[in-house]
Amino acid sequence: MPDGKLWAISDLHVAFPENRMIAEALKPESEDDWLVIAGDVAESAADVEWALNLLSERYAKVVWAPGNHELWTPRDDTCQLRGEARYQHLVDICRKAGVSTPEDPYPVWTGAGGPVAVAPLFLLYDYSFRADGITSKEESLKRAFESGVVCSDEFLLHPDPYPGRDDWCRARVEATEARLQGRSLAQPPLILVNHYPLVRQPTRILHYQEFAQWCGTDLTADWHIRFPVRVMIYGHLHIPRTTWYDGVRFEEVSVGYPREWKRPGHPKIGPRQILPELPKTPVAPDGLPDITA
Repeated sequence: MPDGKLWAISDLHVAFPENRMIAEALKPESEDDWLVIAGDVAESAADVEWALNLLSERYAKVVWAPGNHELWTPRDDTCQLRGEARYQHLVDICRKAGVSTPEDPYPVWTGAGGPVAVAPLFLLYDYSFRADGITSKEESLKRAFESGVVCSDEFLLHPDPYPGRDDWCRARVEATEARLQGRSLAQPPLILVNHYPLVRQPTRILHYQEFAQWCGTDLTADWHIRFPVRVMIYGHLHIPRTTWYDGVRFEEVSVGYPREWKRPGHPKIGPRQILPELPKTPVAPDGLPDITA
C-alpha cells in the first residue's frame, strides 16, 4: 500500500501575489501524496497552466475539477476561447501535465482509506439555489441586480455554444449522472470533487443569499446518497469547513482571496487531508462544525 496522503485544496487564485506564494509553497509530505484541486486555480489560461505544471511535478497525482474563474474569458487573457472551447483547452493543458480531469477515467486511490475512485466533476449551476420566496430564475436575477450582488460570471463566463449557463449545467449534469449510474457495484466507492457543493445547505451561511444562485444546482441534491460517496470535496464559497449531510462528509477546501484569509479568526488555509480519514469534526452548539476544535 502506498505510504501517502490524499490532500485537497481549491480557490488558489494565483493572480494574487500572496496566493501565488501559497501555491509555490505547496509540497507533498511523501512521494505518494495526491492533490485534488476543486477549481478556481486562476483566471488566465497561462496561470492555470503554470500552477498545474508546478504541482503535477511535485505530487504523485493531481486531480482537477474546473471552477468558474478558469472558465472566464477576461479581455487581457491571451487565450480568448469561450465556453466549451475554453473548457476543452483547459482539459488539454491538464492532460499535457498528467493531471486528471472530468473527461478522464477516475483515478483510484489505493493508499490508506482506499481503494476509492476520485471523480472530478464539471457541473456548473442553474440558478436553482434561490433566496426564499423567489420562484424563477428571472426573478432571482432581477433581485440580484437590484441589490448589486451579482457574480462576475454574468459578464465573463460565456456558455458557448449553449444558450445559457443553466443550459450548459443541465447538459453536464445529465452526462455526468449517466456516467456515475454506469459504474458497477464492484467498483470502488467515490470521492466526488466539484467546484460547487452538491447540496444547497452549505450556501445558507452566505451573508448575501442572492449569491447562492451561482453556487450549484438542485439537480445534484441526492447524489451523495444515490451513489456510493465517501467524501464530497468542493470550494467556491471561500468558507473552509467540514460538514456532514446524511452521514456523508463534505469538505470545503478553499483558500480564497487575501482580504478574506487575512482576517482575524479566519480558518486555517492550506491543503486539507482527506485520506487517511481524521477524527470526525465536532459540531458546535449553533449547528455549524467547530473547525477550531
